[in-house]
Amino acid sequence: MTTSTTTPPNTLPYEECRGVLRVYSDGSIVRSPNPSFNVPILDDGSVAWKDVVFDPTNHLQLRLYKPAAATRSPSSSKKLPIFYYIHGGGFCIGSRAWPNCQNYCFQLASQLQCVVVSPDYRLAPEHRLPAAIHDGVAALEWLRAQAEADEPDTWLTDVADFENVFVSGDSAGGNIAHNLAVQLGPGSPELGPVRVRGYLLLAPFFGGTVLSKSEAEGPKDAFLNWELIDRFWRLSIPIGENTDHPLVNPFGPFSQSLEPVALDPILVVVGGSDLLKDRAEDYAKRLKNWGKKVEYVEFEGEQHGFFTIHPNSQAAKDLMPILKRFITENSS
Repeated sequence: MTTSTTTPPNTLPYEECRGVLRVYSDGSIVRSPNPSFNVPILDDGSVAWKDVVFDPTNHLQLRLYKPAAATRSPSSSKKLPIFYYIHGGGFCIGSRAWPNCQNYCFQLASQLQCVVVSPDYRLAPEHRLPAAIHDGVAALEWLRAQAEADEPDTWLTDVADFENVFVSGDSAGGNIAHNLAVQLGPGSPELGPVRVRGYLLLAPFFGGTVLSKSEAEGPKDAFLNWELIDRFWRLSIPIGENTDHPLVNPFGPFSQSLEPVALDPILVVVGGSDLLKDRAEDYAKRLKNWGKKVEYVEFEGEQHGFFTIHPNSQAAKDLMPILKRFITENSS
């Protein structure tokens, strides 16, 4: 399998994802350096940001954000919760550096008054699952290293509250957040002194071999239609597996039962016109019936990823106070 940023000199059939990834029938892969969403970056200076390498071996970076006013407030001021934002893209595309991701992180840092950590992760099909889950863990372990460092990065440590960490993910990032919640367990003891307080799954990307009603009957012109959902899964699940893989289907025939598993509080958010809606709703209902602290919020008529695709929409604006309330209610 080879990856390049130029089109191969052949006319082989290929599969395409959002105009930035082509996978040819001979196994070669072409990635465009351009993002799928060509929107301007709205940086008004109210949020400070920078990039940090968190996994040198895999050349992975994360982008840190904080309210600019926090840079002028010494450590005597109240420290800010940490909000991980793991980008979406069907495990195949996306980046912390895409402008839609950066613009949303600006809003998160400003409106939630938090430190935002937006990590990259290895993408499929070059790196199929569970690579993205491992990278999600590595991004949190980087935070633990900062909390324990003798000479930490004061840009972060002067303002960040390591005891109030929230892990959020958009679409594929929501899937990663779920799998981190299960792996780390309540209180994230293996990350101490870092303490995860809750998980926010925004339009989480789950699957299964038996289609849900919304998947089977959803409109073909949906922003995330079934053809693209199916393509993302085929390119990202381990070779020889199907969408009942435990990392894909939390309630599949090969998945551990989550009934006896203790979990930190979880917020699930989905658009009512998202083809993944039924899976998100079923996920929340099952966990709640098992006694987990789970909240489900559905925005009627909204498509997949409405909060980043249309960040100035009324629904996207209405989502922010819901996120802020969840953080406030679950902080120490």
